[in-house]
Amino acid sequence: MQLRTFIADDMRAALAKMRDEMGPDAIIVSSQRAKEGGVLVRAALDEADADLEAAANAATPEIEDDGIADFETGYRDNLIRRLRQSGAGAKYSARSFNRAELIALLRSHRAPDVVSHALAEAAEKTNLSDMTLALASALDGRMRAEPLEFASLPALLLIGPHGAGKTATAAKIAAHARMAGRDVKLIAADAAGAGAVARLEAFANHLDARFLIADGAETVANAVLECGLEKSFAIVDTAGFDPRNAKARTAFSALAQIEDLEAIGIVSACGDSEETAEIAAALSLLGARRLIVTALDLTHRLGALLAASTQDLNLAHVTRSPYVAGGLETLTPLSLARALIETGGNPDRGSAQ
Repeated sequence: MQLRTFIADDMRAALAKMRDEMGPDAIIVSSQRAKEGGVLVRAALDEADADLEAAANAATPEIEDDGIADFETGYRDNLIRRLRQSGAGAKYSARSFNRAELIALLRSHRAPDVVSHALAEAAEKTNLSDMTLALASALDGRMRAEPLEFASLPALLLIGPHGAGKTATAAKIAAHARMAGRDVKLIAADAAGAGAVARLEAFANHLDARFLIADGAETVANAVLECGLEKSFAIVDTAGFDPRNAKARTAFSALAQIEDLEAIGIVSACGDSEETAEIAAALSLLGARRLIVTALDLTHRLGALLAASTQDLNLAHVTRSPYVAGGLETLTPLSLARALIETGGNPDRGSAQ
């Protein structure tokens, strides 16, 4: 873990220094006003683990022998950078493929039976002898990763059920956008939520982002239009609701139909897997194309994550911390397969990866 401190005249300059010296994957640990004036930002950067790289390299020949090298090549770099294992220095150990054992592992995560059997069948058809690689290949056919491009994102509308982590996710997205050099405005569309406005405003102050309370779809639309004219990045945090309820979807549709506003679904990894799958499918009816799954730090079982990431929505990111410094992580079929297999049947192993 690299830790660096940057002092600059303002937050924009500090973030520019951090991005130039540490790259786009650095995350803000803390920020404060410097005694001599200006701002002081502390940032962290996870370094790639040599054991993970060696494991990925060792796995490549077997994949090439079975004719699916493109999948492994495309994901390996992301795996090395993003995959965080539950123990420092943990080693990768191959596990022979067994269909019945794989189904049992997925069931131990409370994955829906229909998903478990479909993945086991697809994994068996790969003819790969390694359980992790076979499952990863099966996931590759059902899971589509589409991370957010923070330097060029349009305005975002975060939608999802109560308690899914939308406000914290809005702050995480804002932090990444600030690191990409963008001017950010956090917009609270949940004016009636208990403490929601104050929390989002506190995040905005911490990130040196602008803040606005928007009561109603028309106010949100005007704010998004203004941000577009100013070349600033708008993130709209909304009230929680059940997207499976047709009346709730109708009431929310005015926000979802605002021009130049991309809807991002937010769901928690702590929910029941079948409920989560239904919620993700309902969010797509409101126009969401991408999904962020939160709270991996609070669950031992990954069935909800698996169900969400194999729906029609593309998986943008996952989170494993309620804090802004926790950032957003990119999940790949290979890293998800490893997490499922290495923690399956053993809840004491902790959360994903």
